[in-house]
Amino acid sequence: MNLVGRMLWTPVILAGALALNACGREERTAAWSTPAAPPAPDAAEAAYTAPPSVSAIESTAAGLRLSGKAASGARVRLGAPTGETLFATADGEGRWTIIAPRSEEPRLFGLSMTQNDRTVQAEGYVLITPTGAAAMLRAGAGADVVAGAGARPRILAVDYDQEGGAVISGLAVADTPLELRVDGVTRGQGEADAKGRFSLPLSRPLEPGSYEIVAAGQGGEDSVRLAVAAVGPLQSGPFQGERAPRGWRIDWMTPAGGVQTTVVMEDGA
Repeated sequence: MNLVGRMLWTPVILAGALALNACGREERTAAWSTPAAPPAPDAAEAAYTAPPSVSAIESTAAGLRLSGKAASGARVRLGAPTGETLFATADGEGRWTIIAPRSEEPRLFGLSMTQNDRTVQAEGYVLITPTGAAAMLRAGAGADVVAGAGARPRILAVDYDQEGGAVISGLAVADTPLELRVDGVTRGQGEADAKGRFSLPLSRPLEPGSYEIVAAGQGGEDSVRLAVAAVGPLQSGPFQGERAPRGWRIDWMTPAGGVQTTVVMEDGA
């Protein structure tokens, strides 16, 4: 099943070779057992804890300052496969801040929070680029790039898998329709959500080659030239990154053991 068919990703157990924290939902000892009866709605709501998230990144003299949300008073952890670990404690309103040292290479972190001996994983891996961009990479879905509101369509990321299934993500005017074109042909339609964010699949897989992808909607359009290369086995570690014409290309291992490619766009890169 390709990336488009897995837009609603079902979490799986992370392969032992992957040193990153498991991407996905809360840890449960009986995650795959079938309950005798579904819990009452109020009990399910009470048990649910929103996963931690990243909402901003800022360049400072000390490094790259990441900010986000977590449960009030929770211990927040960013852990990299290299062993690099960063911690913070969320304040009474759930806000947390971590200073990450600068690096000349893109880095990938597992994000989690712990409160009252309960650990909740973020719904993806946190990418930090050397130029100060951040994004949440999500298996089977489009990347959630940290960025402000949009007054016109902007393509922020393109994700594709080993079968060529692709998802285009970005910003647009909130609650407005969008059209995706590939080399001038319409290949997707949808709309931005209430926050102006969109993550829309293309209707056909992308074979290896060069494409012009356009997102058009209220206020204009944005286009990117994307060079799609076959996604092969990773040479070393759970991910690898390199410069792309307008940003960074990251090939990374998903929890299911496949490889997904995320191209994060950066103005001026």
